[in-house]
Amino acid sequence: MKLSTKGRYAVMAMVDLADSSRDRPVALADIADRQEISLSYLEQLFGKLRKGGLVRSVRGPGGGYLLARTAEDTRIADVILAVDEPIRATRCKSGSPKGCKSNQGRCLTHELWEELGNQIYLYLASVSLADVVDRRVSGSTRMFEPRTTKIKEPSQVAAQ
Repeated sequence: MKLSTKGRYAVMAMVDLADSSRDRPVALADIADRQEISLSYLEQLFGKLRKGGLVRSVRGPGGGYLLARTAEDTRIADVILAVDEPIRATRCKSGSPKGCKSNQGRCLTHELWEELGNQIYLYLASVSLADVVDRRVSGSTRMFEPRTTKIKEPSQVAAQ
């Protein structure tokens, strides 16, 4: 699964907002500068985030955006879904009985990829904006070495 720019930028901007707000509105231009995201693109994303109930706008001098809920109550999955980013790993349309093959059947690995999408959603739904701001995101970016199992020679088995 590849998360699009729309989803990644929305999360980056929301984490920035959660980190910078301190109960005062934050201008999108400031977020755009800090995160190196186009202001016009952020305006589109924040329109969707506002419609999704995740941010609220404050007009006038000193205006900008505030989180509509606390950072602790705002989940990363909510942000991604608010900007119309599907969280799925299959080629099939979510919830459709039709598959991705030309005969409209499901591929042999459909359930594997569907479950991966479910696990990604569950993980993103377990992480809040506050978790990211406070660097409480669990996991590791280390690569794990594959386990190797030595096959015993018949003489080694007989000796046991």
